[in-house]
Amino acid sequence: MRSPRSFRCVHCRVDVSITAPGTAHRNHCPACLWSRHVDEREAGDRSSDCLAAMEPIAITVRGDGEWVLIHRCRGCGELDSNRIAGDDNTLLLVRLAVRPLAQPPFPLDRLGLI
Repeated sequence: MRSPRSFRCVHCRVDVSITAPGTAHRNHCPACLWSRHVDEREAGDRSSDCLAAMEPIAITVRGDGEWVLIHRCRGCGELDSNRIAGDDNTLLLVRLAVRPLAQPPFPLDRLGLI
């Protein structure tokens, strides 16, 4: 049974604790990295009416070296950034980070390297 200190992942249905190392406002699943569109204007405000699933689509790196997940809402299309947590699935984080290299938007032979 879930407590008010947890939520069920909208994607993989795992029960997730809202406390996590490295973040104060967890709203993504550490197992699959999916989220729910819960915040409207700022992290932790929980004021969104959308509540649709948010797919992890990319990783970005802040100036201080911190990795941040980029999510796209499956309901309204909004993009949102969400800092990673210390217990996030590292394999999935790396897969997102290398996706542009593994699946480039153009044929690699255009670069003349192959």
